[in-house]
Amino acid sequence: QLSPARSIALLKEQQHTAITTYTTNMSHHVDFELPPGDEEAIRHAQARMGGLHQNDSTRSMNSAPPAPPDQHRRTSLVASHAPLSSPSNKSSCYEFGTLNRGTAYRQIRRGRKQSILSRRGWNNYDPSSSWHLRLGSTFTESSAATEETGLLHKSVSVESDVIPEEDGTPWEGLVEMFTENKINYLFVFIPFAYWSHAAQWSDGAIFILNFLAMVPLASMLGVFTEELAAHTNDVIGGLINATFGNAVELVVAIQALLAGDFRVVQASLIGSVFSNLLLVLGMCFLCGGMKYPEQEFIAQGVVASISLLGFSGVALLLPEFFGGADDDSQDDTATISRLAALLLIIMYGLLLWFQLKTHVHLFEGDDDTLALIPFSWALTGLVVITAIVTILSEFLVSSIDGFCTEFNLGRSFVGLIILPVVGNAVEHISAVSVAMKDKMDLALGVALGSSVQIALFVLPVTVVVGWFTGREMTMKFPEFEVALYLISVIIVSMCLSNARSNWLEGSLLVSLYVLIAIGIYFEKDLE
Repeated sequence: QLSPARSIALLKEQQHTAITTYTTNMSHHVDFELPPGDEEAIRHAQARMGGLHQNDSTRSMNSAPPAPPDQHRRTSLVASHAPLSSPSNKSSCYEFGTLNRGTAYRQIRRGRKQSILSRRGWNNYDPSSSWHLRLGSTFTESSAATEETGLLHKSVSVESDVIPEEDGTPWEGLVEMFTENKINYLFVFIPFAYWSHAAQWSDGAIFILNFLAMVPLASMLGVFTEELAAHTNDVIGGLINATFGNAVELVVAIQALLAGDFRVVQASLIGSVFSNLLLVLGMCFLCGGMKYPEQEFIAQGVVASISLLGFSGVALLLPEFFGGADDDSQDDTATISRLAALLLIIMYGLLLWFQLKTHVHLFEGDDDTLALIPFSWALTGLVVITAIVTILSEFLVSSIDGFCTEFNLGRSFVGLIILPVVGNAVEHISAVSVAMKDKMDLALGVALGSSVQIALFVLPVTVVVGWFTGREMTMKFPEFEVALYLISVIIVSMCLSNARSNWLEGSLLVSLYVLIAIGIYFEKDLE
């Protein structure tokens, strides 16, 4: 914080209207709009707030137990751009914290795209205006045009016979998108994955090759989703992220559902929640705690996320408690599951309405209008990647039984532990990397946000799809899985209760995930 004299000097130097903030000992911040060089107004404001400060401090001392002197220290006038808290403690600009996964992932992608532009020196890069056709040393383009709608904003400014500044082209931006992550080298397995199925190789080879090929596809699906959202407004962008954020898990689950493998559907979905809630969050705490003794985050969004996960846990209990176990109760189980699924989807819709409409100000971060490719390219890429994922996921699901037999693994272990890696590997790495940069709110936004999205959207959608396709997909999970789910939610909530994290809590969550994996591994003996 700055002294009054220093604040006056800064106001004189800025030569414009300044907003000056006085912080009392009660953590109240009062803003004053003062003309430049108005020292008398500053002194008057300081004297006035000093009196209020003294009154507040007196009331605080009389009505509360004695506090250390530092808590009643008077602070001076500071400019509004002065940080109110340590940057290391406030790693995110979101007031609500960690609930919105899409905003957190967008913030991570924004940092990566800025890194690309800085490394390449594209200071004025604009994918919508970089359609360059070079003819020798001449640069030819069509006439100037501007297109603006409610969802898109494109500005194309053209001059003929002008050599523009080297700020990159959409092709170069597309290449950067595919080469920025080394995990995309796994794209070389895509032709082998397709050929393994066409040539009828062993189920073990088909599963492994398609598994490896889908990992980079899941990564690029998220990248193209974010590129598409970057061209839209906040509402449409949020809906796109909400729909395609866990598209790989949804596609794999629907493929297994249509194949009649309900156990794999259930295991893969609850396994994705375990993976995000325990493994990813635990690794964030563990790796971040190795670098920082203690990391802080905003607790409000964490509480909301844990509450929503607890709500989904209750929905999983209903078919087990009230559905019955005999054949005559199967219809009741299906009805309860479908009604619970509809209620979960409604709750997810209310969550989106809260995030994108009524309380959008709580989730606003830095403006993200940065895109590397045009809108049409992002849409085409999203469609193509989704189509490839759909094809390969069919090959993957059809080879699960043979893979389990060949490697002596249970189908529950494959669904709970192995399949979640396909859709979550890249997001796991992203969450851990931002946690190691002391941006814990972003890490929690990815880990908890993905868990909420799967529990409140992907899982009930598979039940509804089964309903309309004549498959008896229910929410009646094995009892021990539901118990482990609820216990995990309780343990995570206790680790997050003080809005601080350390490496010990991270090791606890990772160890819990390993314990669950050990138990699931031996479940095959019960089949």
